[in-house]
Amino acid sequence: MKKFILITLAMVSGLFAVDGAKVFENNCKACHFGMISVSEFKSEFKAGNVKAPPMIEVANRLKQTITINAKNDNGEEIHRFTVIAFIKEYLKHPSWDYFACDSAAINRFEVMPAQIQLSEEESQAVAEWIYDSFEDKEFK
Repeated sequence: MKKFILITLAMVSGLFAVDGAKVFENNCKACHFGMISVSEFKSEFKAGNVKAPPMIEVANRLKQTITINAKNDNGEEIHRFTVIAFIKEYLKHPSWDYFACDSAAINRFEVMPAQIQLSEEESQAVAEWIYDSFEDKEFK
């Protein structure tokens, strides 16, 4: 009986899981493009449609900037956890003090507004989505 209850709870909690892609679509896409090439981005920029750096570049920049000196086999897992934690904190408290974009982006864009409307679950889901969605993809 306990096993049945645990399995049922696991299935039900999965039904209510927050979809990071949907959080991005509903809250971030108004300013950030997701997956886009450099040439497409330049075209959108010239057309006046760019408000923020593309998410592929943000994700890759964060992964390169935030480094972990792990002395064990969990280095990738620790790095993922750390980048996700940074994204979640930045969503709630964006600041020039820990802006991770390159100097060209700093000159073009303002610090984004705090995303205080996001719940903890939404922040977690979109941060995971940002980290995972652009794995092994380049902004070129």
